[in-house]
Amino acid sequence: MTELPPIEKIYPTLPSVLRKFDKYARQDAFSGETAEEFLLWQGKMKHLLRDLLGLDKMEPCPLDPVKTESVDLPGGVVRERWTIQTEPEVTLPFYVLIPPGAGRSTRPFLCPPGHGGAGKASVAGLREYSAVAEKIDFYNYDYGLQLCRLGYVTICPDARGFGERREDLGLTQALPGALTGDCYRLARMGEPLGIPVAGMLTWDLMRLLDYVEQRDDWDGGHIGCLGFSGGGMQTLWLAALDERVSLASISGYLYGYRDALLTLNENCSCNYVPHLWEHLDMGDIASLIAPRPLLVQSCRGDRLNGPRGIVNVLEQMEIVRAAYERLGAPEKLIHQICEGPHHWHGEELEANLNALS
Repeated sequence: MTELPPIEKIYPTLPSVLRKFDKYARQDAFSGETAEEFLLWQGKMKHLLRDLLGLDKMEPCPLDPVKTESVDLPGGVVRERWTIQTEPEVTLPFYVLIPPGAGRSTRPFLCPPGHGGAGKASVAGLREYSAVAEKIDFYNYDYGLQLCRLGYVTICPDARGFGERREDLGLTQALPGALTGDCYRLARMGEPLGIPVAGMLTWDLMRLLDYVEQRDDWDGGHIGCLGFSGGGMQTLWLAALDERVSLASISGYLYGYRDALLTLNENCSCNYVPHLWEHLDMGDIASLIAPRPLLVQSCRGDRLNGPRGIVNVLEQMEIVRAAYERLGAPEKLIHQICEGPHHWHGEELEANLNALS
């Protein structure tokens, strides 16, 4: 007796769904010609996306900020740990990295984390923990600390389902599970209520913007957002929907949905928003940021680009570029293509940010 019946051929569903994607996707792409028509379209799409993310179901509450730690780091950087309430019973812990001499003219940046890197700990550069240091080295993950050392205040949060925001304390106690996340559990909780994970993450970052404005220590009128991978996803959504983000930097996350999230359909649940693909592609969402400054960073060998590679990225960037040109601001968009795999690159960051400021 053999253990399993023999299977010599399989009959997958993907070809059928790809055909449906080609038939039904991107029905609300911009189809006008003038800047005025584009701005009207922007407003309508922002309202649509807020509905798809379930932001109307999120529950405002007092932020109740609490500082729990302050540590002096080499080079005069101060690292503070804070918590705020983003909804009733929803706590957001985060680090604030403050460079020497920071004041009311200093631009603050939100720096949301991606996957597989211990949440805020990697972004804020906590190398004293060996597993965190390994992820920092692998992805160049401490972009919050690197940005702070360029003179910016950086706010490095834990995303829901990661770091101190796991669903079970036991999941934080041992490797490799401690470096993973709970997005699939959050999706199962929220999507049947019309609240995808992307909506939860976007709402939390909007509340962090509220926190920055309340602190009034820095230049709250010029808040940036920079993120890599899943942090790039969060930056995309936040910047598209909240005008308070005056400069956005998206790394490792701007490509076409058909290749990158449908064909590569084992990607994390946080990427998937019910009914989104019927309306827009990722380049359309990014074009909602125009004409505010936008830096996009792509790696030529990033497997997340999908089977066609960088071509899938360039197609979406053409959509974004057309938006900036239509609004008379082509100089406010920079697309940096780097060699190698999925990785954050900071080599040209200072020059690029200066060019966009």
